[in-house]
Amino acid sequence: MKVIVFGATGSVGRLAVERLLADGHEVTAFARRPEALEITTPKLKRLTGNVMILEEVCNAVAGQDAVVVTLGAGSSRSSVVRSKGTEHIIEAMQHHRVDRLICQSTLGTGDSWNNLDFFWKRIMFGLLLRPVFLDHERQEQLVRESGLDWTIVRPSAFTDGPADGNYKVDIPAGERRLRLKISRADVAGFLTKCVRDTTFRHRAVGISH
Repeated sequence: MKVIVFGATGSVGRLAVERLLADGHEVTAFARRPEALEITTPKLKRLTGNVMILEEVCNAVAGQDAVVVTLGAGSSRSSVVRSKGTEHIIEAMQHHRVDRLICQSTLGTGDSWNNLDFFWKRIMFGLLLRPVFLDHERQEQLVRESGLDWTIVRPSAFTDGPADGNYKVDIPAGERRLRLKISRADVAGFLTKCVRDTTFRHRAVGISH
């Protein structure tokens, strides 16, 4: 399949690009500086662009079979790049009739709020990262209303290290016995799996240790 990754140079995005390539996909890496990806293969196309510019996003989506969104705002706590960027991606997909959308969000959004502990509810998402959390909520709303063949992936807090594959998938609302951590490599692997696997079609799925 031809798959484009938005946010391809982020900590999860670059791992997703690697996993998609390993699975045999033709990958387009869309980012402000895609040359930062140190990967050499004819199956990788680097595309310089700004997700906040609709025309650039629309041009990038043309001819793709699936879209993976791993947008992040770095250290910014006020950016709306996740929601606004995803809005542009959805509009481009609708225009070009590209249907499959895999969108990375965060555990705690929607009905997964009760999966969080006091620290994440009150300190991180309740105070320090409140604008970030609200941007994820808006992002998910846009995806749900898109009419596309979507899956939302909700990982818990990222860790470094290799994928181990032993994390919980499709965490029930209210499940509290979680470490609330997962490796970026495992997140990238799950995003890649969802490109072909439609088990969670029109679902938001939590993943965490």
